[in-house]
Amino acid sequence: MVESDLKLGSKRWHRQRAHLVISAMRHFAAELRAEGFEVDERTAPTLPAGLAAHRNDFDVERVIAMEPMSWDGKAMLERHGVETIRNDQFFCHYDDFAAWQAPRKSFKMEDFYRWQRTEHHVLMDGDQPLGGQWNFDHDNREKPPKDGRSWPDITRFELDDIDKAVLADLPSDLWGSDPDGTWPVTREQALTRLDEFVRTGLEPFGPHEDAMLAAEWKMAHSVLSTSMNIGLLHPVEVVDAVERACRERNLPLNSVEGFVRQVIGWREYVWCVYWLWMPDYRSRNALRAHRPVPPVFTGDADTDMKCVASTMRHVHDHGYAHHIDRLMVLGNLALTAGVEPWAMTDWMWANFVDGAEWVMLPNVIGMALYADGGLMATKPYASGGAYINKMSDSCKGCRYDPKKRTGDDACPFTTLYWDFIARNEKLLGANHRMARQVAGMRRLSDLAAVRERAIEVLAALDAGTL
Repeated sequence: MVESDLKLGSKRWHRQRAHLVISAMRHFAAELRAEGFEVDERTAPTLPAGLAAHRNDFDVERVIAMEPMSWDGKAMLERHGVETIRNDQFFCHYDDFAAWQAPRKSFKMEDFYRWQRTEHHVLMDGDQPLGGQWNFDHDNREKPPKDGRSWPDITRFELDDIDKAVLADLPSDLWGSDPDGTWPVTREQALTRLDEFVRTGLEPFGPHEDAMLAAEWKMAHSVLSTSMNIGLLHPVEVVDAVERACRERNLPLNSVEGFVRQVIGWREYVWCVYWLWMPDYRSRNALRAHRPVPPVFTGDADTDMKCVASTMRHVHDHGYAHHIDRLMVLGNLALTAGVEPWAMTDWMWANFVDGAEWVMLPNVIGMALYADGGLMATKPYASGGAYINKMSDSCKGCRYDPKKRTGDDACPFTTLYWDFIARNEKLLGANHRMARQVAGMRRLSDLAAVRERAIEVLAALDAGTL
């Protein structure tokens, strides 16, 4: 096992992200030694340097590894003569996905999801979906509750000597709060987190999975992604546990299906299209966006936008924000402001505890920023302040008014939304799903004033004074 100095120094990682990966690796090495395995655990300038040193020190003739989860990582192993076996950390291997999609002129995540449900017999009643329908998404879009309810608690795991040693070894210039035991670093801890979610989080998960509350960083979301992404949990066992609880406790199908769709649908789909479209995919920039990542994202500025401020507080404190915070707050702002796709991808990769290139590329370049021109999403996920006002509690008391698009108190989301459509009118006008929005932009009597206000908003965003 190699801890690479180059990898650790390649980004300004969130402190909890860097700690999670290194601590999990060191814990795994310790567990293997306790089981009687011989482990060569070393720090090296680079991964290839560590591999070469291992070969030299132990006179190794043959090295075998499971396929890594990155295109560059796989290419590096091939260059250095490492034999690879199929990655088995997902329901669907990307070669099987490529064979499935090859005869199709087009394909969607929903098609893939139904294929995987049928193939693995997940939430099925014979050859039909449990409950008589494949998708309960329309039941999972409720506004944030206003009753002050409590949300499921999670265990904070006590930092042990390995955790503390990793923390002491981390570079001092990383960003974000110190680890507080939120993220499992051992198999035992990950199983505890899975059990907690199935017992207390699964039932309330669905209805409000798209809602955002400033004071609630996770609500009823599972926060299992880190454990699946670094191999402490297998998605098959996660889905099996959820389906078993559904059938034993007669849990609401909208919550169960909604969660299963996140795992066996979206997560697997993202993994497969990453391999299908790489390596050219990471250079996509269909909207020709070139603005740098704003300082409010990098921690170098504050903001009066309450929704952005609360989301960034969650990211700073936990290295995490749930999928709507990511898509409709951070992604939406980056999209409508015109942030350069790879820069935004790289920032999210470094600052989310569940980040990885295969996770972030399709989600950011495709879903959030529409930089692939429609390969991933059929339309840009751009919105004005109205959506934020509907699905969060941030607009109340914010100095910006989501209903206004001009003036000093106009919501930046609303201003930038119309400016975004105007800037990209030609491309968006050819998309039938955007026809109504483009027509609405053309009818604005104050469009010139909106675009003037957008110049001020973008300047303030760049300066960190918005």
